[in-house]
Amino acid sequence: MMWSTPMLQATPGDPLAGGNPRQVPGVCWSRCDATAMPNAEMRLWNDELAASLGGLQSNPSIWVGGHLIEGMEPYAHRYGGHQFGNWAHQLGDGRALSLGHVKTPSGLTEVQLKGAGRTPYSRSGDGRAVLRSSLREYLCSEAMYYLGVPTSRALSLCTTGEDVRRDMFYDGRPAMEPGAIVTRTAPSFVRFGSFQMLAADGDVDALHTLMEHVVTTHEPDHHVNDDAGVVAWLTDVAKRSAEMVCGWMRHGFVHGVMNTDNMSIHGLTIDYGPFGWVEAHDPSWTPNTTDLPGRRYCYAAQPDVVGWNLARLLEAMAFTMNDPELLHAVMEVYREAYRSARQQAWIERLGLDEWNEEDELLVRDLQQFMYDSKVDHVPLLRHLGEGVTTSEALHDAGIIYAAEPDHVSIDSWIEQWLERTSGAPNLAVMQRTVPVFTPRNWVLQLAIDDAEQGDWNKAEELAERLMRPFERLDEDEGAWWSGPRPNWALSRPGCSMLSCSS
Repeated sequence: MMWSTPMLQATPGDPLAGGNPRQVPGVCWSRCDATAMPNAEMRLWNDELAASLGGLQSNPSIWVGGHLIEGMEPYAHRYGGHQFGNWAHQLGDGRALSLGHVKTPSGLTEVQLKGAGRTPYSRSGDGRAVLRSSLREYLCSEAMYYLGVPTSRALSLCTTGEDVRRDMFYDGRPAMEPGAIVTRTAPSFVRFGSFQMLAADGDVDALHTLMEHVVTTHEPDHHVNDDAGVVAWLTDVAKRSAEMVCGWMRHGFVHGVMNTDNMSIHGLTIDYGPFGWVEAHDPSWTPNTTDLPGRRYCYAAQPDVVGWNLARLLEAMAFTMNDPELLHAVMEVYREAYRSARQQAWIERLGLDEWNEEDELLVRDLQQFMYDSKVDHVPLLRHLGEGVTTSEALHDAGIIYAAEPDHVSIDSWIEQWLERTSGAPNLAVMQRTVPVFTPRNWVLQLAIDDAEQGDWNKAEELAERLMRPFERLDEDEGAWWSGPRPNWALSRPGCSMLSCSS
């Protein structure tokens, strides 16, 4: 197994290593060392991913940054970003350290520690991460992988043996929480904001160098030698981003903090923070308390926000173009790619033969009764795919949360759907594409509660269960992770309320 750091060889970097938080103009990275952890213990290890990366070993000292393998050179990425629509200038990896890249048959994979200590980009932060957020990221990123949604993946989760001070809701009530480090992987952790930062610096040479590095290292079928090459590459970025957000929408996932610094240039879901899964259908729902005033990142807004973020990326790339007007075509590709992916998702989830113009009304009516009667978003479609076709049976299954649901509207819609499919929806396709299991926040919280007390059984069980999301398993019956949302989850921090604090 060979470790390498192609980004450090190809792009401009910080002349200083480590040090206090500071502005570092015109660079893409800074070398840093991980903070020593007092008593690291391996808690979760992804055997399948480790094998695919050449047989990595589960030595906890490696995966908290205490022991480096030959070829590892830890560094933090520098990037900027629009946060909640406002330009925040330099951000960067305030608590993440990349160890380097591993070569695999499918290409290079970057391996990164999240929570390994302070970097030049930590600002006022301590560079640490806590167990609750680390466990959420480990389990949710793996769940998204098995759901088929483009995502970073988790290799390991280690507890650090230290406590970390966090004010979960920024309300002046901090508490000490167990620290942890999650190791995550992706082709790279270059973001939209990586390019925005260099454009904001006015450093066109560095901007073009970063583009060349990403394309040469990860996308050899592309080049950025001229305008046509740049547009072709960014067209693929747009298509991948559309596929990603369509995956979120079809499974009821809400990212919660879709700033441009959290957008992967590879079209991957990254930076799992205050995410959540829609339960009682509500297009305006956001899991992030910081987002509540404007609900900028709510469920229904996500496709438009990805488009907005893409436009900000194109503004940065325009500095490298002779004819920036060519970039307008990329936005149209994104819109069409999302429309096409969305239609295909509904064809599969409703068991249709093809998409007709009238189906848009069928979908709108579905969403309306789900909202009016507080119907659990994804389980409804799964139950329909298993032949449950009366509102009474759906209510008995515990997926309708309204005190007085509109049974007439629900049954009327089901009749329309059955008529649309000539009484024979493609149930096999529905069952292949609508999951039985997604890791809802209340389920994750139960695992977190036990893990914070030293019991990792629930976390391990979830890591196993999420690998088969489209199968209804015998062990689901009566399992602690199964069933409708419990009432206590409506007001429990970590379930109904989350923030960016981790």
